[in-house]
Amino acid sequence: MGRGTSPAIVIAAGPGIGLAVARRFARGGLPIAVIARAGATVAAIARELARFDVAIVPLTADVADETALRTALDTAIAQLGPPEVVVYNAGMIQADTPGELATRRHLEAWAVNVVGAITAAAHVAPAMARRGGGTYLITGGMPEPDPAYTSLSLGKAGVRALAVLLDKQYAPVGVRVATVTVGGPVAPGTAFDPDDIAELYWRAHHSSRPDWRHDIAFPGSPGTRSPRDPAA
Repeated sequence: MGRGTSPAIVIAAGPGIGLAVARRFARGGLPIAVIARAGATVAAIARELARFDVAIVPLTADVADETALRTALDTAIAQLGPPEVVVYNAGMIQADTPGELATRRHLEAWAVNVVGAITAAAHVAPAMARRGGGTYLITGGMPEPDPAYTSLSLGKAGVRALAVLLDKQYAPVGVRVATVTVGGPVAPGTAFDPDDIAELYWRAHHSSRPDWRHDIAFPGSPGTRSPRDPAA
């Protein structure tokens, strides 16, 4: 296994962007911790990444469960060391119009779309600062709000604001924060191919501070015409 390299942690890894990002960073030589709700999901990702000469740590946690998420992050750091890059890829994708959802369901969506990203950032940023800095990237979407996807539009607007807040908070200790906005349906072989999107995460992580932007748009992401958000 590759040694001496700080790891990447992919939170809410799945068969779309999450897997592609994990694969790209593993190909770049970084040990990888992948976190998802289902054990079968992370086991499948671990099998996919086994061909790379890096350590792989599959972990399960629901991002809306603060204790479980913090525990998974602690395990990742204990096994691989403080991360140099963390990707928060969670999103609750559901069709709902203004006033349709009960308060409880709005709060459930907000917990996944935004609060989990706050929890993870606050938990890993100190460790990243101690290792000398790093990058925290949040999968964004819905560049234009769509009333047919109200809770998702609010959530993605929320993480765009959150990226600015977190970057102001943690930039002084060397941790950069941004969203990567993908404004179309993700599928292999299309204009929104997950491997092409993952390459943007890789380039963002390796960009210089003077070039840093809080919201990094994937090429070809205009105002949202499709109601479908990036697949996790």
